[in-house]
Amino acid sequence: MAQAEKKKIGGRILDWVEKAGNALPDPATLFFLLALGTMLVSFICAKLGVEVTYKGYNAASGKIEDITVKAVNLLSANSLRYLVTTIVSSFTGFFALGTVFTIILGVGVAEGTGFLGALLKRLAVATPKHLLTAVVVFLGVMSNIASSTGYVVLVPLGAILFMAFKRHPIAGLAAAFAGVSGGWSANLLIGTNDPMFAGISTQAARLLDPNYTVLPIANWYFMMASTFLITIVGTFVTDKIVEPRLGKFDFGSMESVEGISADEKRGMRFAGITTLLYLAIMLALVLPPKALLRNPETGGVLQSPFMSGIIFFMMLLFLVSGLFYGIGAKVIKNDKDVVKLMNKAISGLSSFMVLIFFAAQFNTAFNYSNLGTIISVSGANFLKSIGFVGLPLVVSFIILTAIINIFIAVDSAKWAIMAPIFVPMFMQLGLSPELTQATYRIGDSATNIIAPLMPFFVLTVAFFQKYDKKSGIGSVVATMLPYSVFFLIGWILLFIVWYLIGLPLGPGAPLFYSLKF
Repeated sequence: MAQAEKKKIGGRILDWVEKAGNALPDPATLFFLLALGTMLVSFICAKLGVEVTYKGYNAASGKIEDITVKAVNLLSANSLRYLVTTIVSSFTGFFALGTVFTIILGVGVAEGTGFLGALLKRLAVATPKHLLTAVVVFLGVMSNIASSTGYVVLVPLGAILFMAFKRHPIAGLAAAFAGVSGGWSANLLIGTNDPMFAGISTQAARLLDPNYTVLPIANWYFMMASTFLITIVGTFVTDKIVEPRLGKFDFGSMESVEGISADEKRGMRFAGITTLLYLAIMLALVLPPKALLRNPETGGVLQSPFMSGIIFFMMLLFLVSGLFYGIGAKVIKNDKDVVKLMNKAISGLSSFMVLIFFAAQFNTAFNYSNLGTIISVSGANFLKSIGFVGLPLVVSFIILTAIINIFIAVDSAKWAIMAPIFVPMFMQLGLSPELTQATYRIGDSATNIIAPLMPFFVLTVAFFQKYDKKSGIGSVVATMLPYSVFFLIGWILLFIVWYLIGLPLGPGAPLFYSLKF
């Protein structure tokens, strides 16, 4: 009776979460409403004479000094003229736009030819029994470099693999889904999300520091360490918590794990050889002391053409491997096929473009009003006054993000809203934009797997129902909840250790911030 009552309570909570999330407008509409709200608030604040003073860089004098910022009325004639005349430039100049489009060209070819899917399948099929769970989770994490590939290919494949080893298929689904979605911000490589987050973080940081740039590789070191964390934790939760609760499964109608075809094997050979050649060329351009892609003045790598062009070089990596896989697998016959795959990949960004258009307008209005700076400085001063800084603040921000993620599932939308406030606020408290971005990504990833409004959550429910007709949203959330809890706790502990040791989050990406000119 008590168990039934718990299920009823859990079901009511899930129903409330789903209802509250569905009541929210589309992210694009949300940004439009936020822009209107910003205009109204700016009018009130300007009339009240709201202002703040902080220590920052004065572009006119070229010195660090006290700067006073006043609220700007966005409903004034001058402000309206400015907003109207910058609509196009705000969109085209949005930092994340070009970087995301660049890398998606290469990823689109690698995904469209079937290279990434074949690679995941081949690695999974070759997995020994005792490493099955770990490999499924790990491949799930790695698959997020190609956006939806993991959800569509690896999640159902996880179930088939587990069945092949006489293990419960839903445990395989859960392990794969945990890796793909819960490990969304972990990877050994730079993916499509990294330039998007970096672009939004850069624009937010420049509210206080006009020269600050957050690189797409800003969280790379932490992401690599997180990959192993998620793999270890995901394996433990699957084997020790999730699968034992699932009970027995009838293997009467077992599905077979199909290997890759002869054409696909030839494509893999072509891709492997050309990828090795590409990497050898890149090493020759970077490793020697006077290499072409090093800084021509200092000979360094961190501030060099290589780092500045890292997104282009990553795009080429995906493009080269995908292109030659397609040639070997007889998927690509001419240049038109390659362009079609690029067009298809770009067309998949249509919703992203709509979102970015409205996000850019909100960003411009918010920045021009000075409300971002005012809220950030005031918030930072308040937190200083009560002594709520450092690790307690960072951990609280991770948990706050994890909770918000359940209701607003689009990661770029949440960050575009939160970054203009929290990035400069944390900068005022001596925390780098790279740190703020990393902590956001922890919270954003950990609760993906229990967020009913996450775009691929419904697809995962359908996969569950294939093996258990009674499964629904509540069943999936109940199965995935242990992953979410353990991921969040494990990630927070990893970050605390990282913070205390003082390790950089990525190349040239420190934990702490101070004005330097």
